[in-house]
Amino acid sequence: MSSTSASNTILKTLRQKNPKLVLLECCSNVGDLKIIHAHMLRTHVFFDVFASSRLVAFCIDSKTNLLHYAIRVVSQIQTPNLFIYNALIRGCSTSENPSNSFHYYIKAQRFGLLPDNITHPFLVKACGQLENAVMGMQAHGQVIKHGFEQDCYVQNSLVHMYATVGDINAARRIFKRMCRFDVVSWTCMIAGYQRCGDVESARELFDRMPEKNLVTWSTMISGYARNSRFDEAIELFEALQAEGVVANETVMVGVIYSCAHLGALAMGEKAHEYVVRNNLSLNLILGTALVDMYAKCGNMEKAVQVFEQLREKDVLCWTALIAGMAMHGYAEKALVCFSEMLTERLVPRDITFTAVLTACSHGGMVDRGLEIFESMKRDHGLEPRLEHYGCMVDLLGRAGKLAEAEKFVLEMPVKPNAPIWGALLGACRIHRNVEVGERVGKILVQMQPEHSGYYVLLSNIYARTNKWKEVTIMRQMMKEKGVRKPPGYTMIEIDRKIHEFTIGDRTHPEIEEIERMWEDIVQKIKLAGYVGNTAETLFDIDEEEKEDALHRHSEKLAIAYGIMKNRARTPIRIVKNLRVCEDCHTATKLISKVFKVELIVRDRNRFHHFKEGGCSCMDYW
Repeated sequence: MSSTSASNTILKTLRQKNPKLVLLECCSNVGDLKIIHAHMLRTHVFFDVFASSRLVAFCIDSKTNLLHYAIRVVSQIQTPNLFIYNALIRGCSTSENPSNSFHYYIKAQRFGLLPDNITHPFLVKACGQLENAVMGMQAHGQVIKHGFEQDCYVQNSLVHMYATVGDINAARRIFKRMCRFDVVSWTCMIAGYQRCGDVESARELFDRMPEKNLVTWSTMISGYARNSRFDEAIELFEALQAEGVVANETVMVGVIYSCAHLGALAMGEKAHEYVVRNNLSLNLILGTALVDMYAKCGNMEKAVQVFEQLREKDVLCWTALIAGMAMHGYAEKALVCFSEMLTERLVPRDITFTAVLTACSHGGMVDRGLEIFESMKRDHGLEPRLEHYGCMVDLLGRAGKLAEAEKFVLEMPVKPNAPIWGALLGACRIHRNVEVGERVGKILVQMQPEHSGYYVLLSNIYARTNKWKEVTIMRQMMKEKGVRKPPGYTMIEIDRKIHEFTIGDRTHPEIEEIERMWEDIVQKIKLAGYVGNTAETLFDIDEEEKEDALHRHSEKLAIAYGIMKNRARTPIRIVKNLRVCEDCHTATKLISKVFKVELIVRDRNRFHHFKEGGCSCMDYW
């Protein structure tokens, strides 16, 4: 239908029907709105406050942003009623300038209109949007002044606001004083606990709830994911399914995010199947989460496949793909993706450049990395941040250009932080440069005396050159300052269940069989030339003890378990929280050759694809 015929239809309807009700029936877009508004002015219907309030309500409730139009409409109304002001306060509370809600709240009272229990929840919501505790307390004062402190809807908004601004104690006090609870009350308090990291209190309330809706489930699962309680997020998703509740896109983002961090590919695939089976919309947020999950779980082919299926792609989606390529060592492919993204006229963000520079670093592409770093400000108007400088130090350091890397740090226009010095120290360990390493290590120990990693790196540098006296001094410093190295752990997914191993772990129910399997593996890879690399062992102990310690590294136990259970000879995927040590790297290469199995290892820095005795990192990690 043409715009002219559509306009004629609307005007005909306006003439035939009660103009006070026709607004609700006919208005479907901005063009219709302007036709109706003009007709109402011409016929003086607009000056009926009920009819004009319907027009304002449409502007506020519209899916498009028509708040500005609503404000113009209100300026033409001689005596706006409370309904109109409530609509404006509500519209402003979710706008770019939530503080405007206070402007209309005050203006309404100047016209003698007393706020009601509809007014205050949106005023309080505006304070939550602003995350302004002072304004929130002022709004709370207005609630008390006008006698609405016992209203359930107002109390719910106060609980949500105080939780949002970080005052969980105030939220808890209001929640405990409530005389009537509904599902919103419980959910607001659960969200507050999750926001401040009190997951246990959130779960306690969740379990006590007499009735849960999808929002409650979503809040709890997403909260688990945000607080790094990934196992519980997945377990709760399974409980949701057992209850017969159909998850929405928000729930699935939390579940898929959890699978990504656990490296649980089978669980992630199951979650993806759930999305498809229940016809959930593969929007940008969910699509990007799937790309990120498949990349972090070691299946870049599936990550690319999901990416290509998305109808719409934004810069964050492209960044997830580029970061995945970088993690897997596909530097050239990452740069091709970056070029394609620029061709699509998408504006790269800070994190996009972090991903691209990381790809250059892992690929040893020094010149290309320097060129991209220079282009940030020159071509895209982005001032490099500390993480970008850190990428450049890592790029130069990994390439063995330690003098250039140190010079780069010293000449930075911003003060280098600990991660930047840490990147240089890591490069010194790789290239066995004691002189620079000692200098950088002392700087780091002074900057962050509680950080165990820097003591360990410096100790490793000393140990590689048999400077055991210096190793002892470092160990003593750690002991005196109460610094402890976080335990290394490795996770492996078997039959959709995550198994976690730590160094020397004996708690696994099949540990004896796992240890026998590892001994068998060691004997076979020794015939292929394996000799335990004890250079990074920190203690000045005899070689037999060092070798025994190496054999109990967590990833070796996980690999042994994977080979035990891998009947179909599919790739074995493991996730490690620390960097893979040289001995484990060497052993895993030989395992892939001797046992004719592909092993995909995700460590703290990147992915390693071991196959036929080689690694995708080309021993450059």
